[in-house]
Amino acid sequence: MKENHQDSQLKRGLSNRHMQLIALGGSIGVGLFYGSSSTIQMAGPSILLAYLIGGLVIFTIMRALGEMAVFEPVSGSFSTYAHKYLGNFAGFLSGWTYWFMWIVVGMAELTVVGVYINYWFPDIPQWVTALVVLVVMTIINLANVKAYGEFEFWFDMIKVVAIIGMIVLGLAIIFFGVGNHGEAIGFDNLWSHGGFMPNGFNGILMSLVLVMFSFGGVELVGISAGEAKDPSKSIPSAINNIVWRILIFYIGALGVMMVIYPWNEVGSEGSPFVQIFDYVGIPGAAHIINFVVITAAMSAFNSGLYGSGRMLYNLSLQKNGPKFFKTLSKNGSPRRGILFSSMILLIAVILNYIVPEKVFIYISAVATVAVITSWMIILLAQLKFRKSKTKEEVAQLKFKIPLYPLSTYIAIAFLLMVIVLMAFIPDMRVALYVAPVWFLILFVGYKVINVKK
Repeated sequence: MKENHQDSQLKRGLSNRHMQLIALGGSIGVGLFYGSSSTIQMAGPSILLAYLIGGLVIFTIMRALGEMAVFEPVSGSFSTYAHKYLGNFAGFLSGWTYWFMWIVVGMAELTVVGVYINYWFPDIPQWVTALVVLVVMTIINLANVKAYGEFEFWFDMIKVVAIIGMIVLGLAIIFFGVGNHGEAIGFDNLWSHGGFMPNGFNGILMSLVLVMFSFGGVELVGISAGEAKDPSKSIPSAINNIVWRILIFYIGALGVMMVIYPWNEVGSEGSPFVQIFDYVGIPGAAHIINFVVITAAMSAFNSGLYGSGRMLYNLSLQKNGPKFFKTLSKNGSPRRGILFSSMILLIAVILNYIVPEKVFIYISAVATVAVITSWMIILLAQLKFRKSKTKEEVAQLKFKIPLYPLSTYIAIAFLLMVIVLMAFIPDMRVALYVAPVWFLILFVGYKVINVKK
């Protein structure tokens, strides 16, 4: 397996605890803290079903990735598998699209940090905050993979503690009447305001687009596989834990919100998390959640810079990117890829200087198409991967996807459905115009590169 040789210079500095938190942190972002109210408005209490369905599909995608990642733990992950099992163009398309996704997400997160820093310091321009965060995160990523892992571990831990705290406080309100004069609230709000499915099945369908976007980032486990100390143990552990974590953190948190407040009032007065903390009488609730959201945004940006640098390194090894990105620093980090991505991210700083109020528009839509493309390629590569193996080789696979091939085909059909649904959501529709242009640019770029070869 010559592909494994490509990671000989990357340092395996990520321990099991790093891998666990990278998997968890990737799927819990700013959206849960401030964006959850918009998904609740689309589906009402039945949003819990949407997250359950989306979580099962994500589990299938991650098991497909895990099957290949345990067999071949390489940095660059699904771009490498696409290159090997689907052809050179698939590796090119998936690698550059994933890099593009993290650049777009990184720009969004830089903007988010600036907005929430302004909550405390309204006189600091957004572009200044964006520039400072960009420089600090770049320095951390240039250090070594362990520095990235430690930073991500503790920032993800802040998110986890905040969500667990919110769920525990919420349960205390529901069962013991804390903050409600000792009167237990009960569960009536789940069905008393138009029923469990107030907007019908259509509400669940439409919410699936935003639900799937909120899961973007879980595939970072595969990207980090080439730098995991013990990939045969840490990758299966991280992937298998994703589903119950999604159940606890998304379904648990949103469920608590909608039990305490009628679903049509959740988020009407700012963050649902602030509402819960205020309900119990915790002083400075808004400041606490503002801090958590800033760390969540910085964590997502940190992950994006990590993923984009590794993907550029991997593309250069496939000869699908400039040789310039092939060189690693002495500590094993793809320094050139990280610095190049940082330079592109300076565009976000400039945009925050020119039009700070419009930067965030449409970014989530474009990122959704990019991440769905990556997930689709993971599933298609896994089908080819399995078909390329003999019965004896399949029997020896250590981490097989359950219900193969039915589960893979169902997940592919689901992702295609989500893309179709995007056409019915005005704010998301723009991505369906941007995506073909991006794919055309990639196709032309691929042909130009191959002519030079």
